[in-house]
Amino acid sequence: MSAEPARGAEPLRIVVAADNAGVELKDRLRDLMRDDPRVAGVVDVGVSDAADDTAYPVPAAAAAEMIARGEADRGVLVCGTGIGVAIAANKVPGIRATVAHDSYSAERSIKSNDCQIITFGARVIGPHAAEKILTEWLGHRFDAASPSAAKVARITEYENEHAGAGAAGTGCG
Repeated sequence: MSAEPARGAEPLRIVVAADNAGVELKDRLRDLMRDDPRVAGVVDVGVSDAADDTAYPVPAAAAAEMIARGEADRGVLVCGTGIGVAIAANKVPGIRATVAHDSYSAERSIKSNDCQIITFGARVIGPHAAEKILTEWLGHRFDAASPSAAKVARITEYENEHAGAGAAGTGCG
């Protein structure tokens, strides 16, 4: 796969975030993207080291909010499993985040679902596999003329219809 920007595609502004379980992998992926010509820049919203015990929802929501405000195009989030940061990011209106520990899921997260955020579990995936999947993910773009566009539009409609209507959940740990 080429690491050159797709013809007509603007380089992506990326935000990264992790909790202390994911900080090492987050830093590795951040540094990889800083050298990728398809990436215009990478903003790291934390955590900065494994001693920082900030709970994963805090940096995940901060990253997702940057994307929702248009300050970043995509995000890469890491925690122990990738699940917690995905759930937290998905609470931000307009955000679609998913765990993707394989190439096909990462591709479809963009092409079928227009996800802005990919998440990884540092305790689930090896760093080389995460780098490979991330490198592929950066090359995918959503086609607004595809059959998937109507499905993504329906997700957005549902979210808009029910904004603020959600009840407090019981949470999961």
